[in-house]
Order: sequence, then C-alpha cells, then structure tokens
Amino acid sequence: MQTTLDIRYPKPFLKWAGGKSQLLPEINMCIPKDIRESKTIKKYFEPFLGGGAVFFSLISNYRIGEVYLSDINNELILTYNVVKENPKELIERLKILSNEYPSEKEDIKEYYYGIRKSFNNNLVDFDFENYSEKHVERAAQFIFLNKTCFNGLFRVNRKCEFNVPCAYTKNPLICDEPNILNVSKSLQNVNLKCVNYLELEPLIDDDSLVYLDPPYKPLNNSSSFNGYSKYRFDDDNQIEFAEFYKRISNKGAKAILSNSDPKNIDESDNFFDDLYSDYNINRVKAKRNINSKGNKRGYVSEILVTNY
Repeated sequence: MQTTLDIRYPKPFLKWAGGKSQLLPEINMCIPKDIRESKTIKKYFEPFLGGGAVFFSLISNYRIGEVYLSDINNELILTYNVVKENPKELIERLKILSNEYPSEKEDIKEYYYGIRKSFNNNLVDFDFENYSEKHVERAAQFIFLNKTCFNGLFRVNRKCEFNVPCAYTKNPLICDEPNILNVSKSLQNVNLKCVNYLELEPLIDDDSLVYLDPPYKPLNNSSSFNGYSKYRFDDDNQIEFAEFYKRISNKGAKAILSNSDPKNIDESDNFFDDLYSDYNINRVKAKRNINSKGNKRGYVSEILVTNY
C-alpha cells in the first residue's frame, strides 16, 4: 500500500548531532535516476534515523510504498512513536514546558537541571506498543532537553543517564506545533523499530532504497563523539558494517552511505577508500558543528558512498 499523504514539508523536529539537513542537496543528487524520474520508491529503509532529515525530504517529494525507520536509541524511537500516535497530547505538554521556561540565566539553570533529573530518575524499558501518559511526558522531556541542552547533543553515561549540560538558550522553540503535526502525518504508515541495523537485513531486497548514516569514525580523539547510546561503534564495527553494505548490495538494494573522511587529517588514510573500493565514493563538504571552540568549527570533507 503506497503512502500518499498531504504533507506540507515536514522537517526534523529535533536538533541532532551530525544531522543531514545541510547535505540534502548532495544526498538527493545520489538518488538513483530511475527513482528521481518516477518519483516512486517501493521500499525505503533508514536504520540510523537520528533527526530523520533524509526521510522527511523524501516523503515530501516521492511516493513511498513501505517505510522502515529504526534506531538503537530507545528514547529516540519512543519520541517518534509519541509524535506519530499522540501529537496533540505531546503539543499540550510541550506548551506547558515552553510557558514555564524562565528568562533569567540562574532560573534557566535550575529549571533545566530539574527536568534532566526527572528524566534520568525515570529510566525504564517502555513497551512501545502500549501508549500511556508516561510516554507523552517522557517524549516531551526528551524534546525539551534536546532544544535547550548544549548543541542539541544526545549523550549518555555508562548508567544510560543523559548528561549534556544546559545551553542557557533564551526563547528556545520548544513547541513547533505545525511541524509536529506535519511530522505525525508523515509517520502514519511508517514502521518504527528500536533495533540494530542487522535486524532489518532480511527485509531488504532489490526493490529497496537504503540510506545509511552510522556513527561516524572520529577524525581525532577530541572530535570523538560516541555517547549516543550505551553501545560503541569502533573501527571493528565499521568493518562489520561494510560487510553488511556488501551483502545488501549483492541482494540488489540501492544503498547510500555517509561517513566522515579520514583524509581531513591524513591524506594517506585510506580506511574507507579500501573498505568501499568496489563502490562509488563521493567527497562533499559539510560544516562541523560540534566543538566548544568557535574557531574550531568549519567545513570538512565527508564521504557519500553509492553502490550504483
């Protein structure tokens, strides 16, 4: 059954480290020619959902049959589920948080860390199939923390506690009601799953378009950001992931992969060039946003790999 919706350009409702909004022109150019011409995608997979910029761009411009969006971050998928199933209740709660948000720095600090403490004190394994007020409250806190924390990061410690400091943002857009409603519409016929990318492999076939945005290989120790979940993604995981890319390619799936470019630091570093030597590697420019020092933020090269 095709997803045919009157969607007024939904966009990411979360700030997300490494979000792909700025690379959408380059990623859209990588969409296979036959799909661009027919404006139809039979099956779409995005196993590292994050902010979902690529999906929201595609659903605004293509007819999509089956959609599978997933991530190992259970808080993220819980929030997407609430946006999908309970947008009006979520908006009501976000409006309360927005109205309560203080204007003075010290008051902002107290309010932010109060919400963060509440969020961390209620860590539980939610049953995504059975919604309740607890789901809405937790999703609202997740969005609040995302909009008001430092650089919109999601980072947890070994106890799985959210530990990003306050950004002291004045007048943050905590409740974007029109976009939440648009996003909810776009998710109605979507399969949302909190799973490892490997669990989607049996569903991927030669009718599939797959966008893959795994945790990036850090360019150096200071740029390493791997607290996105309790799981880590090191070089061995990157190699294992390349084998997954090869397997779905052999099944006939069209796959687009994004990652960092080690050549930013060492021109002779061929880590990804060797891993994906059988495929097309395109280098594009992206602005690095996560750095506490403003003079260290700038444009770097990233890679986009296609198997067609």
